[in-house]
Amino acid sequence: MERKIKVTVDSDIPFVNGLLEPFAEVEYMKGREITRERITDSDALIIRTRTKCNSQLLEGTKVKFIASATIGSDHVDVEWCKRAGIFFTNAAGCNAWGVVQYVLSAIFYLYDKLGESPQNKTLGIVGAGNVGERLASLAQNVGMSVLRCDPPIKSMLEKDPLFFSSAITALRDDASPFKVDRSHLRSDDFFDLDYLLKSSDIVTLHVPLISSTINMADDNFFSLMKENAIFINSSRGEVVCENSLLKSREKLSGIALDVWREEPEINRYLLSVADIATPHIAGYSIQGKINASILSLRNLGGFFNLNVLSNLPFEYPEPKKLNFKPSVESEPYVNLSNLIFTLYDIWEDSKTLKESPKSFEALRNGYNYRYEYSDEVKELFDIIIRREYV
Repeated sequence: MERKIKVTVDSDIPFVNGLLEPFAEVEYMKGREITRERITDSDALIIRTRTKCNSQLLEGTKVKFIASATIGSDHVDVEWCKRAGIFFTNAAGCNAWGVVQYVLSAIFYLYDKLGESPQNKTLGIVGAGNVGERLASLAQNVGMSVLRCDPPIKSMLEKDPLFFSSAITALRDDASPFKVDRSHLRSDDFFDLDYLLKSSDIVTLHVPLISSTINMADDNFFSLMKENAIFINSSRGEVVCENSLLKSREKLSGIALDVWREEPEINRYLLSVADIATPHIAGYSIQGKINASILSLRNLGGFFNLNVLSNLPFEYPEPKKLNFKPSVESEPYVNLSNLIFTLYDIWEDSKTLKESPKSFEALRNGYNYRYEYSDEVKELFDIIIRREYV
């Protein structure tokens, strides 16, 4: 009888338990408990960002496949894995709508706190990938102007203006079902970072953690931002120089942070001065978690020729019934704010972390996943903006 593969799985990854067992010997453990000694005879790993996959962990093990149920890859030494013959995959785009919901909630919360509306404000999106482009579309739909900064995409479109148009079929057929349609974009839709910072009322970061983005938000970055602008980071903590951000606190009218350097041992002073502070949960939606887990299992099934796994369907719970009705006596942006806060109370997440910073990891691992915006919600956004409820 052929030996089953052995798979080590981070026990905090949801929607996996029971699906792998018919095909593999499965061992679940906390991400920080995944050590070389414990995975010596494992054929595959399914991990989160808390497991650093490098030669120190993997050398001398049987591991040939790693799936990260996350959008990033900065926790994996991808080049070393290639040289060692270890296949790596992640779940790029899986939680994009969850992050969009988080950022939009942060924007409306911060402007509500200021007694203002985000209508006609300029949103500067640094990193126009799966999250950034979805955010751009939704922000424009609710009345904001958008500036995008993404040098690799701009350069690509300068070389081939029809890149996304000609590649759209390939994108739809890509192994990841979470790609965003960017076929309408041209190079002049993208702006230099300096221009974006000087021109934006809100700056939100959606960049990967690579050599060119580490510490990108430094003294110069914040000096270029407009007075009373809002700063949001839900990408990676290491993208921001925390001392530079702290020095700019008085200049900025709002700060929302979901990611931090040295997680879970976060900067307590920065925590205290941030208007919104959450424990790396921006993308923690039910749909996003299902996407990440199922895609990880699909990729594992494809690698090990387990056809049932490679064809697992994405099945989501029915969205919660939407009971919200706009008030005919309220302005559109008041109704929109009330709808957004009804769907997700971002302040409650922030309040919980501020009151118990030592619980960062427990709050993250035990998070009550929220529902993403349904089609019904997005239609209601349009109805409110067009004042069709009056």
